[in-house]
Amino acid sequence: MSTQENVQTVKDFFAAMGGGDKQRLLALAAEDIEWIIPGEDWPLAGTHRGHAGLADVLQKASEEVETSFPEPPEFVAQGDRVLAIGIATGKIKATNKPFKDDWVFDITVRDGKVTNIREYIDTQALARASEMDASGLA
Repeated sequence: MSTQENVQTVKDFFAAMGGGDKQRLLALAAEDIEWIIPGEDWPLAGTHRGHAGLADVLQKASEEVETSFPEPPEFVAQGDRVLAIGIATGKIKATNKPFKDDWVFDITVRDGKVTNIREYIDTQALARASEMDASGLA
């Protein structure tokens, strides 16, 4: 596939994610997709594998985090790798604490399917927003 086709696959993936179109999202993801979200002490951190892992992390995201994207991401691509670069703002629902996250997703596309996602995010901002105080309250 061409670099432009790979970028379009990633744009379609983001559109399906943002629109909650689970069927389209799974159609764009390889069966053995691996999504790595770095960090500790915040709800989405970890390695998520396969369609079940993808569905699980997106479900958890909708339950745990309110996120908005004030501007569309920038896409930079070479071959089968597409970098999506953007900013997210939002809050962790359990603590009601806000965050601002400058992020880069390093995405690999093969044969028209997203096979790997590695996030580079502000893990400290997300962990801080996830912290409870000593009483267990935000």
